[in-house]
Amino acid sequence: MTQNTSRSSKVPAAQHTLAILKLLTAVDAPMSAARIVQETRIPRSTVYHLLAVMEEAGFVVHLHQEKAYGLGLAAYEMANAYSRQQPLARVGLRFARQLALQVQGSAHISCLSGSEVLYLLEERAPNGVRLLTDAGVRLEALRTASGKAMLAFRSSAEIKAAVGVCGVGGQKYRDVERELEEIRDRGWATEYAQVSPGQESIAVPIFDHLGRAASALAVTFSIGSLDRRNIAELIEEVRESAAKIAIAVYRTRPK
Repeated sequence: MTQNTSRSSKVPAAQHTLAILKLLTAVDAPMSAARIVQETRIPRSTVYHLLAVMEEAGFVVHLHQEKAYGLGLAAYEMANAYSRQQPLARVGLRFARQLALQVQGSAHISCLSGSEVLYLLEERAPNGVRLLTDAGVRLEALRTASGKAMLAFRSSAEIKAAVGVCGVGGQKYRDVERELEEIRDRGWATEYAQVSPGQESIAVPIFDHLGRAASALAVTFSIGSLDRRNIAELIEEVRESAAKIAIAVYRTRPK
């Protein structure tokens, strides 16, 4: 038995939950609990228990009149999140690749997930340093330029939540708020060796059609590899790329 099989066999509830969700996703109409039992071969009592839990969490909805179950709002929200993120990665690939080659480093696109940054895409130049920012990786938002670039344009409640969870270097809320205000005024954020030793990053928010900083485009390169003029030019290129991504993905009108 492989290690993965051994691990998965210890969480049958998770396997059963996913099996039910996959089944409901594959059909065109709500399904009775009896049919779910028949199709999945999961014990009847287990099916009813899991359906109750998923209904409470919003992943399934119980249609009492039809005595059937269908996908709930939470499941659709997950699908919508996926549909938003995939175009973002596809559209951003060309821009990220170009920026990574330009600085001989890395470029990445990310979004906020609570107090963390979730990386959706990373492009690295052939000789670029391997970083911690592979797609799927999560890091504390306040450690990263991307996280700060997005938080700077978020609500006070979201900022307070991120500060409370992260507590980077013991910074107090007013210190973080001051830094984010500066980022908001200039439109971009930086970090120096906070994520990877010897590397610095510049990040710019990508605004959606509601004007919300929905994601961020960032570039990372070796500290000292660019002079001030090069960095100033790079910032403008990242901003232009972020604006083009916003237009393509969110149909955001240029400001």
